[in-house]
Amino acid sequence: MNATEKDLPQLEESFIEEAERIISQYPVSKRSASLPLLHLWQRHFGFVSPQGVQWIAEKLDLEPIAVEEIATFYPMIRQRPLGHYQFKVCRTLSCALAGSYEIFEYIKKSCKTVNEVGHHVYVSEDGKFSVEFVECLAACGNAPVMMLNEEEWMDVTQTKIDAILNHLIREKRKEEF
Repeated sequence: MNATEKDLPQLEESFIEEAERIISQYPVSKRSASLPLLHLWQRHFGFVSPQGVQWIAEKLDLEPIAVEEIATFYPMIRQRPLGHYQFKVCRTLSCALAGSYEIFEYIKKSCKTVNEVGHHVYVSEDGKFSVEFVECLAACGNAPVMMLNEEEWMDVTQTKIDAILNHLIREKRKEEF
């Protein structure tokens, strides 16, 4: 067993099969499978850990730095986990003009996000919340727009943010009992 295997989370057989299928699509240069494998790892684990970089490098017979270069180049590849509740605030023109930058700052402050884990991506100390800027969420007529996990919110205001956060806190308290 190599050092990577003992540090890895348990990999399901379906994950390994999918990785092999991806690699098989790049017969000329396995290195070309790096980005698809990074996406696969992130979909499965939520982010790409150093162990993930090492595992992918070993699968592709590459030095880990070759995979790390790709992982750090693309902003959609995360090297750290996001919060349990993920706010994604649109920053394109319609939303920016309607106040999305102020909404972004308000969420950052309200959720006490302090750790910048990527370009314009912040996570709270307790790991419960993250907030990031994203490109168009396709609801320009109802700007500013955001998503909370996979749910879209339109015409977002600070009052709406407060109501959402209060609801999340109440739901969390119910789960604790």
